[in-house]
Amino acid sequence: MRLKSGLLAAFPLVAVALLASACSSSTSASSGSGSDASTSAIVAIGAENEYADVISQIGGPYVHATAIMSNPNTDPHTFEASPAVAREVSAAQLVVQNGVGYDTFMNTIENAAPNSSRKVIDVQQLLGLPDSTPNPHLWYKPTTMPAVAKAIASDLASLDPAHASYFNSAEQKFVGSLTAWNQAISAFKAKYPNTPVATTEPVADYMLQAAGADIMTPWTLQADIMNGTDPSPQDVAVERSLFTDHKVKVFLYNQQVTDSLTQSFISLAEANKIPVVGVYETMPVPGYDYQSWMEAEVHDLQLAVADKTSTQHL
Repeated sequence: MRLKSGLLAAFPLVAVALLASACSSSTSASSGSGSDASTSAIVAIGAENEYADVISQIGGPYVHATAIMSNPNTDPHTFEASPAVAREVSAAQLVVQNGVGYDTFMNTIENAAPNSSRKVIDVQQLLGLPDSTPNPHLWYKPTTMPAVAKAIASDLASLDPAHASYFNSAEQKFVGSLTAWNQAISAFKAKYPNTPVATTEPVADYMLQAAGADIMTPWTLQADIMNGTDPSPQDVAVERSLFTDHKVKVFLYNQQVTDSLTQSFISLAEANKIPVVGVYETMPVPGYDYQSWMEAEVHDLQLAVADKTSTQHL
């Protein structure tokens, strides 16, 4: 995949060389509140900003969480790790990464700067998914973040036992806050069962499947676009017919990754009065947390199906 296979080669060798000095020190942040003002916050990293956001929600003032990939205007598939990124990861006490080959550069950094006390949550491993899992966009699956949140709370409690009750309470609050998203998915599934949709990449496929949508786009086309290869003429013809023959109710595309082919699909959908929805690989910031982002994606899907309203940008 574009991000997956390319980053090992793209990762600058100088970054690995710099790890020797970087891994010997650990940056920390003061919690800055009350009697805990002198307490060093746990330094945490989310490979993607949606994971960093969940770390922050659970860790509160006792954690300083940052994200490696956070720019919604950047193609995550072409992200290149830098020496600065290497230093950040090597100093982290807790790391959350997606796995499934999506952020392989994290493994490269971690292996170059081994730290037996560093907690690493690999979401793929946490969910027990094989390397052959075809769709790496795990954060769109409704069951993913509750499991991630539980693991984060557990690891934070291990790193900072004095605040274990805070982390556990925050984890329960976070999971409870996902109710609105889950209810929106269930409501869509009940009101618009088997809604036919077209996509470019499988960015939101897990959510679409949970909502009972019928994804009409050939998987081979989705995988080819995701992996940066040209889809077959046959698959392109099938995709175009979904619009010209009005076989789908909405077209969803990866808003962060567009090319001439995607633009041609958007134009064709619009010409045939099929609403277009842009979905995001990384959490749009500022203005969103993980929950509100996911709720917005379902809301835009419903607007498209119910009112034929396009929402290409959050």
